Amino acid sequence: MKFLDSNFFMEGEERYRRCVVTLLIFILASLGAVSFASCIAAEINRAEKGDMKIDGKFCYLPRSGAYKYGITALACITGAQLIGGAIFCGNFCSRKKKRGILSRILNQIKILLYGLSWISFGCVVVLLGTATSMNGEQPYGEGWLDGECYFAKKQVYIVSAILILISSTSTLSAMVLTMSGILRR
Repeated sequence: MKFLDSNFFMEGEERYRRCVVTLLIFILASLGAVSFASCIAAEINRAEKGDMKIDGKFCYLPRSGAYKYGITALACITGAQLIGGAIFCGNFCSRKKKRGILSRILNQIKILLYGLSWISFGCVVVLLGTATSMNGEQPYGEGWLDGECYFAKKQVYIVSAILILISSTSTLSAMVLTMSGILRR
């Protein structure tokens, strides 16, 4: 009977570790996917020039649907980044350092991936935060800045979605590379 091989009946602790790793990967991938989809929805629902109302020298721009999608995208990518970062740092810093050229190269790759995830995350926060703020309500006389109404440029949410993909995949990659040693114990 082939199904009774050693992989079928794993040790209890090993099975638990694999389930936890799979669950964490699923959670981070889901948060990244929701954030990506929210950016696409925000691009579709962003404020247009036709939404603006002008009363003399004052302008009014109602809150668009992109506002709630932008907030959702920011919340999900922030959660994914913080969870992934905590897992990465917890596993990376708590391990015995191996000596050897291959181990050092692998550690540098992990650190580069983790750094790339934070750089792209920072760009996402700036782009999404600004564009989402512009898609909030801009009342008469207040506007978005100095009493003037502003619109988010086309494709800002698409660029944010691409950066979210970069951030999510590099966070997941760094986390999986760091956690791969846990599964080999």
